[in-house]
Amino acid sequence: MIEVLKHSAYARLFAAQVIALAGTGLLTVALGLLAYDLAADRAGAVLGTVFAIKMIAYVGLAPLANAIAGRWPRKQLLIGADLVRAAVALALPFIDQVWQIYGLIFVLQAASATFTPAFQAAIPDILPDERDYTRALSLSRLAYDLENLLSPALAGLLLMVISYHWLFGGTVLGFAGSALLVSLAVIPPVSPERVQRPFAERLTRGVRIYLATPRLRGLLALNLTAASAGAFVLVNTVVIVRGGYGGGEAGVAAALAAFGAGSMLSAIALPRLLETIADRMVMVRSGFLLALLTLGHATFVLADGRLAWAGFLLVWALSGLFYSAVLTPSGRLLRVSAHAEDRPAVFAAQFTLSHACWLVTYPLAGWAGLVLGLPAAMLILGGLALTGALVALRVWPSGDASMLDHEHGDLPPDHPHLRDHPVQGARHRHVFVIDDEHRAWPTQG
Repeated sequence: MIEVLKHSAYARLFAAQVIALAGTGLLTVALGLLAYDLAADRAGAVLGTVFAIKMIAYVGLAPLANAIAGRWPRKQLLIGADLVRAAVALALPFIDQVWQIYGLIFVLQAASATFTPAFQAAIPDILPDERDYTRALSLSRLAYDLENLLSPALAGLLLMVISYHWLFGGTVLGFAGSALLVSLAVIPPVSPERVQRPFAERLTRGVRIYLATPRLRGLLALNLTAASAGAFVLVNTVVIVRGGYGGGEAGVAAALAAFGAGSMLSAIALPRLLETIADRMVMVRSGFLLALLTLGHATFVLADGRLAWAGFLLVWALSGLFYSAVLTPSGRLLRVSAHAEDRPAVFAAQFTLSHACWLVTYPLAGWAGLVLGLPAAMLILGGLALTGALVALRVWPSGDASMLDHEHGDLPPDHPHLRDHPVQGARHRHVFVIDDEHRAWPTQG
């Protein structure tokens, strides 16, 4: 998997991602402690609001940021977003009002909603080979998992010798380091064709392409599956371990580590697996297994009580494995579903729509667990996860392929739909995309 790091531009961008994620992990810990300092027993409500602000910024601003950013050079856009995030992190230790947290976090997440889709869309341009790109996706998944595992541990070690306010300094260094590494990378510019479109079209183009493409509609349904099961794990693990098993902080860390370990195992195995098995089969089957595992766990708890501790850790590890298998290949689908000039818009659409799923499932996991109890909440979210998998099975054609020979006898050879693809008469072979004039998504040769 690490062979992909021989590409110097990608290696710098991957290092930027790792450093920025480490800084984000320190920020998460520091924010919790800052919220407690400012709000004491209301700290949970403050953090809940912060998280809601994050999701709202992601859902509402990613398409807008992508539409505006089309006129800016890609590298300068990424560096600028990193510097804005660094400036916000630098200001956070000096605030003394809760509302100031809300305002600064909104600015920081707006910058993230600009940075992340543009960053993700640049990777397939840097790594045109599909095997390299698949390895890059798995490395990215590993980076997120390691951030979830290692950042809290790093924060804990640092807090033994420094005040939590200095953790924000680590966040500043993370974003500044990311900006430096991005500046050293060679990033292909966005096609000028994307820039020439009217603002209103650029604002909605990514979502229109996304929702018009069957495989991406399937991806959206699977995003709901992953968000449903994932939200229960991330929101309620601490409640299950502390309240149900009587564990302490080490027990919570062990449960989250089991989930992360399963996710990392999946990310390591996927590059080789996807060379022989279609994305649809891996993702849809993993979605069903994730949903059925969640429902089975809920049913067992309702009928017989808690699993043994070792059994609970195994369920969490399997959940992480199937969760990662659903999400990791998503970049491959986005890559083959749009022309290069449309990739930033399509990645922004994925960023927005996937976080919309989390915006639904996070509060559902929390409030259903509080009002109805954790087993009932797990059953509800497992049912929602199964619904997503069933929808994906229905809307994502089983014969889906990124390339098929097919004909458009009514189109001239210079039509945009045929651009850059070998044409013999009316017959041609190309990646399935939606363009301005040809809306039909071909399904057969």
